[in-house]
This record gives sequence, structure tokens and C-alpha cells, in this order.
Amino acid sequence: MSTTRHELLHAFDLLLAPGRFKDYGPNGLQVEGRTVVRKIVSGVTASRALIEAAIHAEADAIFVHHGLFWRGQSGCVTGWMKQRLSLLLGHDINLFAYHLPLDAHPELGNNAQLGLQLGLVAHPGATGRFGEQELGFLGTRENGEGFADAKALAAHVEGVLKRPVTLLDTAQRPIKTVAWCTGGAQGYFEAAIAAGADAFITGEISEPQAHYAREMGVAFLACGHHATERYGAQAVAGHVAAQLGLLHEFIDIDNPA
Repeated sequence: MSTTRHELLHAFDLLLAPGRFKDYGPNGLQVEGRTVVRKIVSGVTASRALIEAAIHAEADAIFVHHGLFWRGQSGCVTGWMKQRLSLLLGHDINLFAYHLPLDAHPELGNNAQLGLQLGLVAHPGATGRFGEQELGFLGTRENGEGFADAKALAAHVEGVLKRPVTLLDTAQRPIKTVAWCTGGAQGYFEAAIAAGADAFITGEISEPQAHYAREMGVAFLACGHHATERYGAQAVAGHVAAQLGLLHEFIDIDNPA
């Protein structure tokens, strides 16, 4: 089966509602390719490696969280930008990218899917959200048991994500309420503390967060930007592909970040 580029864009927009968000770059169709789409490849970032893998997989469209265009770029098509665009345009492949809308979707987004992987359930309604544009999730362990301490939580996360995490073990108490926001959301830590979290899970850590953790007694876990955002793109693209009768393949390009 197949669909058109326009119908695919409409399906993504209807699901993710990009107009609701103030974002760092354009959401939606970033590079126009062929009109008819039969297969979607999803991934985290529109890197050259992913584009080459999508070409090899005979994809008509690529769906990612991190697209090509961001606020503050020079706009020059040189170097890595030229290489990636040349591949997309030369093989007539559509590139769809959704940043904050993909983080925020309540069932299929990065935060919802990371919670699913970790066995965390957000509190219902507004009490389960925090931070700017309510991107952060706040909740508890699905089984209701919590974690004995921050080290136990970190071990659990490492087991699921299959990579080491950076832990600031400052809670010194059982972990019951967990806040999480994928990727580079270390700036949400203060909002997570204010929301009542015992621990905060995100992708990265910057210098100020170590001090906040020590001074406020809330554990901080930096688990990898890429590692925490591997789940939303494949969930959304898989959902839309099934809805429209398209083929879908998730391709994970290894990234230590």
C-alpha cells in the first residue's frame, strides 16, 4: 500500500499538533521528496549515517526527532549540511522532523515511551506534567513499590537502557516520586524539584545541576541524550505507518551521547 506525501504530513500533524509548541526549529516536512510514500524509516537524528541507511532500506520518507534546521544556524549549505541534503535530494527522500511535539505526546512521545520502558507512570492530568510547555513527566513506579534509593533507580535505568548513567546520589532516602524529561532537559531540574520529585531522569547534565542536586537533596540521573530519545520516533512512525498501511523500519544509529 502507499499514501501521498501530503497525506503523511497531515497524519503526523494531526497526531503531534506542532502548532501548540514554541520550538527551536521547524516541525513537519523539512525536505520534500517523492510524492508517493510506501516505506518510512524512523530514527533519532537526520545524520548522514541514517540517511544512507534509509537509502539502503529503499525508504521513501524518513521520520526523526532531530532534523536538519535549527534556530541560529547560518543558513549556508556547506560541509555536513550539503552532504546530507545532497543524499536526500539525490534520492528523492522526504524528511519529516518533529522536536518538542514528539517529546510531549502523551502516549507515543519520547517522555511517554521512556516512562513505558522504565516502568514509570505519570500522575493523571496536570499533576503529571511540569516545566516549560509542560514537557516534563512526573509520576511513580508502575508497580507502586518505588526504589530503595537512588542507586537502585540508577541500576534499573542502566539495565533498561543498557548503558551507564551519571548519578548524583544526593536524595539519601527511598525514591517514590520520579520526574523525567528526555534529551537535553537538564534545565528542567529546578522545575522537577519544585514539583516534588525525589529524583530526576534526563539525558544530559550541565555544571549548575550538580550544585542544585547537592543543595536540594534530589537525585539527578544523566542517562544519555540519544539513549533517552530512542523510543518516540519509532512509536509515532510505527503508529502512523500502521494507520496508513505503510512499511516501517526503525534504524538506530549508535551514539554514545
